[in-house]
Amino acid sequence: MSRTATIHRTTAETDIRVRLNLDGQGKSRISTGIRFFDHMLDLVARHGAFDLSIAAKGDLDVDQHHTVEDVGITLGEAVQKSLGSKKGILRAGYFLMPMDETLAAAAIDLSGRPHCVIHAKIKAAKVGDFTVELLEDFFQGFAQSGKANVHLRCLYGRSSHHQVEALFKAFARALRFAVSRDRRLKNVLPSTKELL
Repeated sequence: MSRTATIHRTTAETDIRVRLNLDGQGKSRISTGIRFFDHMLDLVARHGAFDLSIAAKGDLDVDQHHTVEDVGITLGEAVQKSLGSKKGILRAGYFLMPMDETLAAAAIDLSGRPHCVIHAKIKAAKVGDFTVELLEDFFQGFAQSGKANVHLRCLYGRSSHHQVEALFKAFARALRFAVSRDRRLKNVLPSTKELL
């Protein structure tokens, strides 16, 4: 079965289209109007082995918040939809991502219960053209609409660029593992509650 989703989300502040193939080859086509954010989303596709297309138009003349948060929400919706019944998935994944002097960790559980915790002390207010505090808004939006537990931590690092990038890469690798399928459990929902 194809695990794909197309989501079109419009508000008074943003217009976002996301196409996602969970079983892709890491191909991406990203345009949000925020170049560094585009780069981070490219990394999500490449390190997650997802085919991902995102076209976002937002009120960047106001600031980046609505665009970044709404992309997170829309991507979470796409993951949730593309998983279908969730039978046979591993459900949880984690990854430690080194990037030169930086080490980041991510743990994701597609539990059906949204929660997001981020521990990262990043010194720079901006990396490239991206407002760093919006990192949390993106992942919170993803966790809420993707109905996932998302835990991210930057254990250490000097470069703010490396810290943000390592967090996105760790997230992508943890998500890749969580959505992976186990052939032995193809008809089993990974929950004793029988509900995700």
